[in-house]
Amino acid sequence: VQLVESGGGLVQPGGSLRVSCVASGFTFSWYAMSWYRQAPGKERELVAVISSSGGSTNYEDSVKGRFTISRDNAKNTVYLQMNSLKPDDTAVYYCGAGATIALRPSYWGQGTQVTVSS
Repeated sequence: VQLVESGGGLVQPGGSLRVSCVASGFTFSWYAMSWYRQAPGKERELVAVISSSGGSTNYEDSVKGRFTISRDNAKNTVYLQMNSLKPDDTAVYYCGAGATIALRPSYWGQGTQVTVSS
């Protein structure tokens, strides 16, 4: 099992960024996929989750209306489009794969750093 994130980087406040996660080694279309983030000194927190079919999504309150999670089951890839970024969004972003949207992921990627700063 492998989850590989990419697309992180440095962006100014108000800017946009899209991070991606490519999965391999398991049947991607059977799993709910999620994005978590962890800032220095803080717990890892759920940002967004999408069901296996893509028909259901949930978001953490602070990112609603700014972030969009999506997936392409043909490409084994999940995305997180982040708009109107704020300094508080600075964190390492991890993708995860779990049996359902209600369960914590069974598999994790290595993370990609997102820094929002002027």
